[in-house]
Amino acid sequence: MGRSTVLTALAVVSLVAVSCGDPAEDAAAGPIPRMSPAVGAVLTGCADLGTRFEFTNTTLTESKPTPAGELTVGGHDIRAHCTVTGKMNERVSPVDGQRYAIGFEMRLPEDWNGRFFYQGNGGIDGNVPPAVGAVSGGGPTTNALDLGFAVISSDAGHTAEQNPLFGIDPQARLDYGYQAVASLTPMAKALITTAYGKAPDHSYIGGTSNGGRHTMVAASRLPDQYDGYLAGAPGFNLPKASVAQMYGAQQYAAAATDPDNLESAFDPTARAIVAQAILAECDNLDGADDGLVHDVTGCATAFDLATDVPTCTGEFDGACLSREQTLAVSNVFAGAVNSRGEALYSTFPYDPGLISEDWAQWEFVNSITNRDPSAAFIFTTPPSEPGALADTRAIALGFDMDADAGKISDTDSTYTESAMSFMTPPDPTDLDELRGRGAKMIVVHGASDPVFSVDDTTRWYESLTAKYGDTTSDFARFFRVPGMGHSRGGPSTDQYDGLSALVDWVENGRAPDSIIATARGVGNPGGANPEVPQSWNPGRTRPLCPFPQVARYAGSGDIERAESFDCR
Repeated sequence: MGRSTVLTALAVVSLVAVSCGDPAEDAAAGPIPRMSPAVGAVLTGCADLGTRFEFTNTTLTESKPTPAGELTVGGHDIRAHCTVTGKMNERVSPVDGQRYAIGFEMRLPEDWNGRFFYQGNGGIDGNVPPAVGAVSGGGPTTNALDLGFAVISSDAGHTAEQNPLFGIDPQARLDYGYQAVASLTPMAKALITTAYGKAPDHSYIGGTSNGGRHTMVAASRLPDQYDGYLAGAPGFNLPKASVAQMYGAQQYAAAATDPDNLESAFDPTARAIVAQAILAECDNLDGADDGLVHDVTGCATAFDLATDVPTCTGEFDGACLSREQTLAVSNVFAGAVNSRGEALYSTFPYDPGLISEDWAQWEFVNSITNRDPSAAFIFTTPPSEPGALADTRAIALGFDMDADAGKISDTDSTYTESAMSFMTPPDPTDLDELRGRGAKMIVVHGASDPVFSVDDTTRWYESLTAKYGDTTSDFARFFRVPGMGHSRGGPSTDQYDGLSALVDWVENGRAPDSIIATARGVGNPGGANPEVPQSWNPGRTRPLCPFPQVARYAGSGDIERAESFDCR
């Protein structure tokens, strides 16, 4: 692909493009600046930060030294650091009478590398997780804190006890969507300046799932605040995805043989039948029969559920699907629709990772419990009455794809921003300022994610490429992980270090032509993934390739090793 000329960080750069009618050519007209490596510093004090630091509407509740080894992540002792907790923008809601604040934790290494990392939380937030910046895909062995970053995490403006009814408060909705990140970012940089005597040289933001959504929203809303954006399994259309999860629950309920168990519609035996059929048609598209479908796009054409999976003519015999099962599964993978056939979210690709227990958890359990029915309180305008929370299954199975789905785009005098406004990037393909500053973005997504479809992320990147042309890969790259479910797991090589690749790209100009991913078989120090097949080497490696490239077997060499595959 074409590569813009890079200049040193001290160069004067003109970013004024001359329009010639072609958006891709216009975007490519200005060179992308080159940034310099960060320079570290030593912590100037910890216990007294509460008296030395002042910031609007911010209270530090504790500041204490944490010795090396007191905190362990993935079996790895973490370096000595200062742990700071606090809250911002404390208030009492005039709508529901609840007390809200943006709770946060910061961890500041004694020996700092000059970088700041914002750790995006997952799910519907509500907890302040340890601010360690675990960013290594499925394995927690790589984390920003132990690499020397100053790290912040937050609850996004509400507590776990307030989930999901915080959605009744309009401001809590906005904090969850984007305003908590916008509020915390300048505060965190100011605290770093107080703690080290200098501001961070470079700032990074990353996370998976809702954390990936936070990252993509920040790329759109805060392109001047971060130099690197690392988005995993990004739910940038989260309100639509929640609607789709409930649509899926309704499809499975219609095919379930046990009305109290959605999984009876598509149990492990049935999923194994489909997974084997996918492998039969798609495994060798990349040149290797290795239990992985690297060519996700090719498989969309090669595999057809209706023709490649037998339909039972009689009783289920373990080698076929019933007509009801085939209809339910095909509807789910074709994507949620309303009664007029209008798409409500996205298609999902067929991938053998659907055998995963985590895949089943999201499809058959989370879809009818607090995770997705919470859409009725957080994402619809107006929100449902609190009493409805007593039966989340009824919410999910009774959610009307005609009357209710459109409420994620509605507003009223109390809820003046719709969920599709406060949860999603205003324009996910407008990255002009990010690109113009020399910032970089890496997005990683599992091919078998049952929550946020990799098809949706693929279409986003294709739209980005339509705008920026060949220059897109100069500032944004997208990697698909075959077999991986939601953020991790599945029969996959789900452990990768995207953060180091991002830092190298931002500060040294080395774009990631591939990222090496490793399986987590038995004995992995970061925690084993039991769904790694026993026929694989437990430490199997593969290159994750920047879309649209695919990891293809070179024709010789150990099939368990990444070096036997090329990105083509």
